[in-house]
Amino acid sequence: MRWLFWCAAGFIAYTYAGYPCWLWIRRRLKPLPVRRAPLTPAVSIVLVVRNEARVVEAKLRNLLGLDYPDGLREIVIVSDGSTDSTDEILAGYKQDGRVKVIAVSQSKGKGAGLNHAVAAASAEILVFTDARQQFECGALRLLVENFADSTVGCASGELMLGDEATGESSQGMGLYWRIEKLVRELESASGSVVGATGAIYAVRRELLAPVPAGTILDDVLIPMNVARKGWRVVFDPRARAWDSPDLGAEREFARKVRTLSGNYQLLQLAPWLLSSANPIRFEFVSHKLLRLAVPFGLVVLFITALVLRHPFYRAAWILQSAFYGLSLLKVAGLGRGPLARAADAASTFVVLNTAALVAFAKFITGRKAAWT
Repeated sequence: MRWLFWCAAGFIAYTYAGYPCWLWIRRRLKPLPVRRAPLTPAVSIVLVVRNEARVVEAKLRNLLGLDYPDGLREIVIVSDGSTDSTDEILAGYKQDGRVKVIAVSQSKGKGAGLNHAVAAASAEILVFTDARQQFECGALRLLVENFADSTVGCASGELMLGDEATGESSQGMGLYWRIEKLVRELESASGSVVGATGAIYAVRRELLAPVPAGTILDDVLIPMNVARKGWRVVFDPRARAWDSPDLGAEREFARKVRTLSGNYQLLQLAPWLLSSANPIRFEFVSHKLLRLAVPFGLVVLFITALVLRHPFYRAAWILQSAFYGLSLLKVAGLGRGPLARAADAASTFVVLNTAALVAFAKFITGRKAAWT
């Protein structure tokens, strides 16, 4: 029983601390800096929307107002079977030579929409984004500077949770993103990032492959295909897009489940990710897959600490119980100051791992998550 406790503890510790420490050591021993330089190639900004009437016009205004030459920038937007007023809003941009609008009458999913957009795009660099997030004015120019390095095939920007005017959120999800971005920075500094930030990333056109229908995590599959071809996938925290840190508890949880389910889907769509054909297989497993198994490690850790008759393990069980109890303070809306911040972080951890369990249940029961 003790070996189960320590195996679970070691597994969880490696997933959240050991892997980042290994990346830090690798960066110190074998750094691979990106050779950035001012660059303004032709770019096509592509996005797929469905029922985004509330935000799509603000998004287009944001993209059209970026600090980048108009003659070297186009926007290709696909409406994937929208049933609200999205198509009517987009119709107002059809006379704008900077915008290509493709309206699909029947929804076929984001993967099919991306394939439509890529086929219609004309530039050598394609920039992928989503409808809700807002780019900082200079984000596009900074992002494409990474392609001055001839080894870079994909460059990811940074998603900021909060408001550009007031700064990044200090809520628990903000803490989670800060940890996630640290891992991405370390991966990029000594090799390639596992995936990209879906709100803002760019790829050389010649490295793109068709996205399978129904793909949930295009922002992982596309960059992994780039890495498979021997090019680097890098992370540039200077190129930033902003998003709300809290879309509502129910919507946020559904988004987390969908994202985590996408990792299971990736193994079905691209089994080569676990083969030697993947040059960053170790990073993919450590960064993406091990987190899916953490909830099971937490269960083992809790049960073994409860069963083992020793003061150390009893103390470990009490600490775990206190941590989970702390997360309930967030649900109840109790606590202030440092206690509230700790409760928020604990709640985020619990919610993320609960979402991982739900994603696993969906996977083994054959219930597919879908892009919305």
